[in-house]
Amino acid sequence: MNSPQSTDAITNVRIAIVGLGLIGGSFGAALKQNGYTGHISALVRTDAAAAKATASGYVDHASTDAQSVVSDADVVLLAVPMLAMRAQLELVKPFLKPDCVVTDAGSVKGPFVEDARTVLKDMSNVVPGHPIAGREKSGIDAVDAALYQGKRVLLTPLGITLPSAVELVTRLWQQCGAVVESLAVDHHDRVLASTSHLPHALAFALVDTLTSGQQHEEIFRYAAGGFSDFTRIASGDAVMWRDIFLTNKTAVCDALDTFNLHLAELRDAIESEDGDKLETVFKRAKQSRDEHFQSAISTTTTAKN
Repeated sequence: MNSPQSTDAITNVRIAIVGLGLIGGSFGAALKQNGYTGHISALVRTDAAAAKATASGYVDHASTDAQSVVSDADVVLLAVPMLAMRAQLELVKPFLKPDCVVTDAGSVKGPFVEDARTVLKDMSNVVPGHPIAGREKSGIDAVDAALYQGKRVLLTPLGITLPSAVELVTRLWQQCGAVVESLAVDHHDRVLASTSHLPHALAFALVDTLTSGQQHEEIFRYAAGGFSDFTRIASGDAVMWRDIFLTNKTAVCDALDTFNLHLAELRDAIESEDGDKLETVFKRAKQSRDEHFQSAISTTTTAKN
């Protein structure tokens, strides 16, 4: 379900970003570029990172001290690897205002909801979220104010989530240029296991398989454009993807099992020289990709406009 675009820029809330890498940093940069004049703080791991963050202009204040970052925040965005979410929630909890809205940018929603429920107890101001945007680069040097422009952000609010909290998080992402949609938590994790997590697993496995061979230098030297396009995502952050696979293991394993069945059928068709079967599979895949991918782009463009 798409959320209607708001034309009013948010300028008067105080935002704290926990984790100022590509995702968190781009969130701050996008808001600043799109009319946000309020205060943005960032919780970082080192004093050097704090100095770099404030020099970048993406945030107004950065520190390793959680209290100085979140105590005045109206909204806290956690943009850290999935297995670090609980520890960060525990770190900031003592300093959160009672009405502070807590959201995240993690790729798996079920475990975040469990962590938030365990640590925060009250889930009325918790809005789980997931921006469908990213790159193979990571860290503050990869920050891009245009990263979320025209991209989807999926929110998975619970039944007890306050509408005002959902609206605030929605409007912030829209101000970043994103198109916001809502999904149920479990549905989100199943869908993303197939559309995002499975392709990354395949890319990692393919590159690892080829580089383990004796002729891996020639393989990369003579690789065609399609190989480069597909394997680009294997340059993604290893820690982030480790955490995604471990926290969404059931859905990812189901997606891998289904893929393996189709791959085995394809292998059998090649081995038996069943050209008709191969052509049928290829045509079906092409038609599905052409129709549905173009439809998805059109939907995002229409919702944004």
